This record gives sequence, C-alpha cells and structure tokens, in this order.
Amino acid sequence: MRTVVLTMKASVIEMFLVLLVTGVHSNKETSKKIKRPKFTVPQINCDVKAGKIINPEFIVKCPAGCQDPKFHVYGTDVYASYSSVCGAAVHSGVLDNSGGKILVRKVAGLSGYKGSYSNGVQSLSLPRWRESFIVLESKPKKGVTYPSALTYSSSKSPAAQAGETTKAYQRPPIPATTAQPVTLMQLLAVTVAVATPTILPRPSPSAASTTSIRRPEPVGHRSQEMDLWSTTTYTSSQNRPGADPGRVPKEELSTQSLEPVSLGDPNCKIDLSFLIDGSTSIGKRRFRIQKQLLAGVAQALDIGPAGPLMGVVQYGDNPATHFNLKTHMNSRDLKTAIEKITQRGGLSNVGRAISFVTKNFFSKANGNRSSAPNVVVVMVDGWPTDKVEEASRLARESGINIFFITIEGAAENEKQYVVEPNFANKAVCRTNGFYSFHVQSWFGLHKTLQPLVKRICDTDRLACSKTCLNSADIGFVIDGSSSVGTGNFRTVLQFVTNLTKEFEISDTDTRVGAVQYTYEQRLEFGFDQYSSKPDILNAIKRVGYWSGGTSTGAAINFALEQLFKKSKPNKRKLMILITDGRSYDDVRIPAMAAHLKGVITYAIGVAWAAQEELEVIATHPARDHSFFVDEFDNLYQYVPRIIQNICTEFNSQPRN
Repeated sequence: MRTVVLTMKASVIEMFLVLLVTGVHSNKETSKKIKRPKFTVPQINCDVKAGKIINPEFIVKCPAGCQDPKFHVYGTDVYASYSSVCGAAVHSGVLDNSGGKILVRKVAGLSGYKGSYSNGVQSLSLPRWRESFIVLESKPKKGVTYPSALTYSSSKSPAAQAGETTKAYQRPPIPATTAQPVTLMQLLAVTVAVATPTILPRPSPSAASTTSIRRPEPVGHRSQEMDLWSTTTYTSSQNRPGADPGRVPKEELSTQSLEPVSLGDPNCKIDLSFLIDGSTSIGKRRFRIQKQLLAGVAQALDIGPAGPLMGVVQYGDNPATHFNLKTHMNSRDLKTAIEKITQRGGLSNVGRAISFVTKNFFSKANGNRSSAPNVVVVMVDGWPTDKVEEASRLARESGINIFFITIEGAAENEKQYVVEPNFANKAVCRTNGFYSFHVQSWFGLHKTLQPLVKRICDTDRLACSKTCLNSADIGFVIDGSSSVGTGNFRTVLQFVTNLTKEFEISDTDTRVGAVQYTYEQRLEFGFDQYSSKPDILNAIKRVGYWSGGTSTGAAINFALEQLFKKSKPNKRKLMILITDGRSYDDVRIPAMAAHLKGVITYAIGVAWAAQEELEVIATHPARDHSFFVDEFDNLYQYVPRIIQNICTEFNSQPRN
C-alpha cells in the first residue's frame, strides 16, 4: 500500500513538472510575439482643465492659440487644477502660442495661488484648491509609461473634440491562466493538498458570499466630501469570477464634482436679478411654471463667488426681494430657495419693480461686485399695469442690462388695456432682439432656458454694462488763445479726437461736449447734441480756432453751467481741460466748485502753462490728474495714460 501511495505522489509531481515547463515555454513564446505598442501623444484643446484628467502624470500635445485670455489660468509655476492645461503651459514658458508637447504632473493642492502676468498670459489668484499641477518639457522619464489615451472624469470630455480617444475607468483585463507560469510554491501546495486531503467545515453562506470593503477615494476629490464615500457590500470574488473589488463603480464616478460649485463659472461672471411676475392674474399654475424656469436657470448656471450670482425680486403691487446676490452662493441652495417662493398677488407694476432694482438691488451691501456686469431679467405675463420706459432708461444709464421675457401678450380686443404699447422695446438694453424673448404660451416657456443662459453669459455683448468707457459725460475745455496758433489748435483737436475714440458713444453710454475759451467762452456742442461716435468726431473737426486771451477760471465756471449742469445723475462727470499758458484770472475758486460738484478734472498743460496752476485745477491726487508736455506735438503720448487713469479710478469705486 505504501508503494502505491509513493507511486501516486511521483506521478502527480511528474505531471505538474510537465505543466510547469509547458507554461513557462508558452509564456516565453507569447512574450516574443507581443510587441510593445508605439506611444502616441494625446491631443487636447486649449480649454481642457487639468482637473478633468484623472491621470497623475501624462504627456499631451497642445494646439496653437492657447494664449487667449478666455482660457483661464490660476497660479504661478504651480497651477490649480481648475486651470487650462495648455494656458498654464504658455504662462510657464514651456510652450509659446504655437503649441507643442508638454509633460504634466499632478501635485498636492495649495492654500493659495498667486496670479501674475507672464508670456502674454494673465493668470489669476485663487484661494485654497484641492489639487495642483506643474508643467514641464516633454522629456519622459526612463522606465515610466505614459498613457496614449487619457482618462477623463466623464466620457463627454472637451478633448474628444480634438479627435483624441478618451476612456473612463476600466477594469484591468484578467490575464488568461494558460499564459501564467506555475510557481514552485503553488506546485507544492497543490501536491500536498492532493496527497493529504482533509475535510474542512462548510463555511456559512453569508461569510462566503460577501465582504465589506471601503470605497476608495477618487483621485483629486476634496477631503470635505469624504462623507460621500460610505462602506458598501460587494459580492466576493469567490462568487463573482473576474470581480475587481478595488475598481471604482461607474455610478460613483458620475457623482464626482471636479469643479466645486462654491467657486462658480468665471466665464459667466455676472450679477443677475430675476424679476418674477407675482400678480394675481398669473394664477398658481403659471406661477409654478415660472419658478420651474428659475430653477432651470439656477441649475444651468454654475453659481459661485468667482462666477454668476443670482437674486430674485417678485413684483405685484409693490416689489419685494426674496434673496439678494450674496444670500445663496451655489446652485443647489439657490434651487431650494426658489422652490419655497410663494405668490404675492396684486397688479403687475413692472416699472415700479425696475426702479426698485435700480435703486436698491445692485448695491455693495447686497453683494454687487464692481467687476461683474449687472443683468436684470424681467418676466411679464401679458402686459404691465404701469409704464416702464422712464424707469428702464434710468436703469440702462446705471449700467444695467435689461432682458424681457413676455408671455401670452394681449389679444386684439385686449390691446386697449395696455398702458404702454411696445413696452418691451422701450425697456430692454437694445432693440436688436438680443434682449427680448416672446413666448406664445406658458407651456413653451422652458424653450427659452438655453438661449437665455447663453445670452446673459455672453458678457462681450452686454452692451449696457457700466464701464469706464461707456458711463461718463466728458466735457472738453479747450484753450483757444492767441498763443496757441492755428496749427497747434488743430493738434489739440486731434488730441481730443484720439481721447474720444476710446469711449463708447451713445445717448445711454458716454456723451461728449466741448467748450472753447479765450477771454470769453463758447459752447461748441453739448452732451445731448450728438449721440454717435462719427457725429461727435465730425463735430470736433468743425471746431474753429477763436484766438484771444486766457481766462481759465471763467472757462471752468462756464463749463459747469453750460455742460455739467445738464449732465445725467447716473453719469460720471469728467472735465478735460487743455491750456498752453498761465490764466489771467484766478482758477482756485472755480476749480473748488468743480470738485465739490463731483466733476473729476484732468488738467493738461502745454509749453508755457504753469505747473502749480494745473495741480490746483486737477482732482486729487494731482499726480494722476495733471500732465505737462513741452510741445503740442507730444500731446498724443498722454492719451493711453489718461485713459488708463480714468479706468483705474473707475474700477476702484463701487459700481453704483
């Protein structure tokens, strides 16, 4: 019997030795046939952010043109993962604007990112961020394999538009068992098991079928969101052949938020007020549809302090603010607040509501930001019960971009009840159709969602935004004394023309007027005389040289009475005075009167002008508002400086 057992053992050992040799030989043959695939560098677009790419280190190819400021970059040298990969590469100097290959390496997040201007790219500052990256020249490390296809946080990646193959997390392929060599320890274990079988107790079904595994934290996820990753029971690999307990399930990947809602979309940085119709005539059902549109807008906008902020005002007899710009700083909280809004009832006093918003809503205390355009979207069921034209004009002149959504307008037999025909065109920022939506039925209101969001986020086309170039009444006070001469007077007019060209000219944007003076004063044209840039420029060319003495003090008083007394209350008042000599009269009292009336005065002196007199005329600080040149031909050099100072001063002040 002992001989039989020994013979069986020898047979088993012999059989597994044969399998071992066969497996090793098979593995060698397979490895000979497999050739290492050629590495291809993935191509990405300029707008792809590092946070969207899950790979910790990769090489990519950037296209040309990534120097464009619309591809936002945050930080210097070490960049927040919210940055454009290719934009950061240009900023760091690894690439120029013609594109090329780069190596990107993910690193830990920082407590702050400092913005800077470098290589034609302005990077922005950013507070604490969960993940960073650095950009290097595309020199791969020895022994490191770089992916030919990048792994993205979702299948709908912007990089796919560049023709690149993308993929989501995938389970690694399970190698075929026939290709794996059998180790000696595995062979001995099997031999012992066959030679000396033992009877083991049957495991309980629960212990054999399941095991509790902590879900892994996804790459780049914020630590404060760890509560999303809970302990979950997975089916054991004993009962699920090929299961990979370390794989992140697809449904978890879809919940990853690589762009925190708390910061918002910087490409849509607007301060938005929704005026919703709460009048009795609208009814509960239509009021609910109106709220559904608001919730949809809140969902579509990435609300946050670096992006759009939104408040809601409901109007009826009288308007009331439900929440202002700083009440809700993310889309989720905003949607929740919208759902809780209840209808107030009353008339449909739209004009009163617009006046309320102009005076109260867009204030610093309510969260208004001087760097973000002001936008108002007015929803009207039918027609207003009061007039909107004057209230809307004041709003536009305050820099507010007014959009109107009108639903179910007046029928033919109802038009007699409309207080102000064509009210929408009288109210909106421009009558080119960009600011107006008309919906035939409340059930079609949802169709305005996407075009509305697209338009209010198109900050380049928000023509009524109040800026340093479209919100002033500018009065030029021009010395026409005998010492100037005809030729130099033409040079002065060219200087006035060059300054005027920089501004947005219209009856609701910047307006321009001009006074010429000697011993006497003459109004060349007032603020309300011309409403387009070509007309203003032609008017400047037609100004005739007067000749005479130099009474600058009297000229300032004349400009205050004939020009700035007619300035609109919502306009910034700028006086730009050009003189070539010392005044024959006192300038101190007239200059003080201008300053007290809120007129910002710039004094430009040429040739024999007195420096101390220029500083008295100029608004404080004089170094920013007074300039001196030796010759008339050098006046043009100060145009950029004056424009820059006007805008710097404007941007340092609250918007309203």
